[in-house]
Amino acid sequence: QVNFVVCQLFALLAAVWFRTYLHSSKTSPFIRHVVATLLGLYLALFCFGWYALHFVIQTGISYYIMIVIGVENMHKYCFVFALGYLTVCQITRVYIFDYGQYSADFSGPMMIITQKITSLAFEIHDGMFRKNEDLTPSQRCLAVRRMPSLLEYLSYNCNFMGILAGPLCSYKDYITFIEGRSYQLQQSEANGKEDNKYEQTDPSPNIAVAQKLLICGLSLLFHLTITQTLPVEYNIDDNFRATASWPVRFFYLYVSLMAARPKYYFAWTLADAINNAAGCGFPSSSLCSVDLLSIGTSFTETPVLRSLRGLSLLFDDWQQNEIWWKKHAMCYERATFSPTIQTFILSAIWHGVYPGYYLTFLTGILMTLAARAIRNNIRHYFVDSPAVKLCYDIVTWMATQVAISYTVVPFVLLSVKPSITFYSSCYFCLHIASILVLLVFPLKRTQKGSKRHESVQPIWSKKLEEEDLLQKNSYSTTNNSFSQKQEITCRYQTLKQ
Repeated sequence: QVNFVVCQLFALLAAVWFRTYLHSSKTSPFIRHVVATLLGLYLALFCFGWYALHFVIQTGISYYIMIVIGVENMHKYCFVFALGYLTVCQITRVYIFDYGQYSADFSGPMMIITQKITSLAFEIHDGMFRKNEDLTPSQRCLAVRRMPSLLEYLSYNCNFMGILAGPLCSYKDYITFIEGRSYQLQQSEANGKEDNKYEQTDPSPNIAVAQKLLICGLSLLFHLTITQTLPVEYNIDDNFRATASWPVRFFYLYVSLMAARPKYYFAWTLADAINNAAGCGFPSSSLCSVDLLSIGTSFTETPVLRSLRGLSLLFDDWQQNEIWWKKHAMCYERATFSPTIQTFILSAIWHGVYPGYYLTFLTGILMTLAARAIRNNIRHYFVDSPAVKLCYDIVTWMATQVAISYTVVPFVLLSVKPSITFYSSCYFCLHIASILVLLVFPLKRTQKGSKRHESVQPIWSKKLEEEDLLQKNSYSTTNNSFSQKQEITCRYQTLKQ
C-alpha cells in the first residue's frame, strides 16, 4: 500500500512534467505514447514486482486475438479471455496467497486493464463491423473506426496515468488527448451560412487538481483517524447484537460503512488528479470515478427525472466509470434479456472471487428490482404537491441508505459465514421485503405512472433523436465522456478518424 501511494504521487509529478515538457504542441504523438507506456510499466514494476508481467501478457494476447480473429467476433474472444485471465489471477491471489486481506495487489490494476481491453474490443466491433443505424447514441459516439497500432494499444492500457488505479477512459478520448486534438466548436453566421471555426483550448487544470488533492488529504485523514474506531466487523459482534436496539444497530451499520469508504475515495480521487494534471479529462469532468457529494446525501430531482437516489443510481455515484463500463460498453445496453441481472452478475465476476461479492450483488439485484417496482407503481401519487413530494423523497432516501448498507456488508466482510451471520441477525428482513414487493407490484410501470412520466419528460430527451441526424456534421467538444452528461454531449462528437 505504501508502494502504491508513493507510485501515485510520483505519477502526479510525472503528469505535471508530461503536460509541461511533452505537450502535444511540442512533441509528436509517437514520443508521448512511448513515454506514457514506459513510465506506466516502470511504476507497475516498482509497485508489484514481476507480477506486473501479467499486465503485458494480458494486453499482448488480447491484441493478438484482435488481429487474428478479426472485427466480427474479436469482441467476444477478448471479453472471454480478458475476464477469464483476470479471474484466474484473482483465484491465485485470494485462495493461495492472501485470503481475506485488502492488500494492494496486481489484480487491482488488472481490473482496470480488463475494462479497457473489453470496452475497446466492443468499440472496434461497433465501428468497423456493425451498421451505424444499429448502434445506440453512446455506441455511435465511442465507435472506433480503425484498428489501433500495437504502440497505441499498449499506451492506452498501460499508461502511467491510469495503470495503477484508473480511471477508465475511452480509447477515442485517450487518442484525442495524446494527439492534442481537443477543440472547442465555435459557430458564427456569415452571409446567411453557418461557418464553423475551431479554436484549440488548453485551460489550466491546476485548480481542479488542487481541489482533488484536498479531497485526497481529507479522505486519508478520515481513514487514519475515524475508520479504525468504527470497524464493520462490529456489526456481527455477539454482545452488540444482543444488547443494542434496532435503531442503534442500523445507525452503526450506516456509519461504519460510511467510514469504510474514504480509502476508496482517496485512491480514485488521486487517480483523477493525476489524469487532470497531465491534461487528460480536463476541462471536462468526465474522468470522475466517484461523486462524493451525491453519495448518501442527494434525494433531489435529477436531469433524468430520478428524484429517488435509488440503489442503481447510488451504485452509479459510487463508481461512475465502473457503471459506465457495464452499462454502455459491455453489458446493459447489449443484453438480450434481463439486463439488470446480467449487469450485476458481470460486476460480481469482475470484482473478484470472494463469496461476499456475489452475496452483495445478488442481494443488489433484489433491492434494485424492488426499488424500481415501488418507484414505478407509487411515486406518481406523491409528485403533485411539492410538500408531499419532499416528504416522499426524504423517506425514500432514508430507505435507500438502509438498503444499500444492508446490501454491501458482505462486500466488506468477504466470507460467507460472517455475511450470513449478519443477515440472519437481521432475520433476512430486506430480502424478504424485496421478494414481497416483487410479488405485489409489477415491475412494469402502471398506466397512470406512465402517463405522468410522459407528461414531465424533459425536452432534451425528445431532441436526442433529432440531434443524431446531425451527427455526421458534428465535432468533438470534450476530451472524455463518462459522466451522465455524455448522453447529450456525445451528439456533438465526431465520428471521423
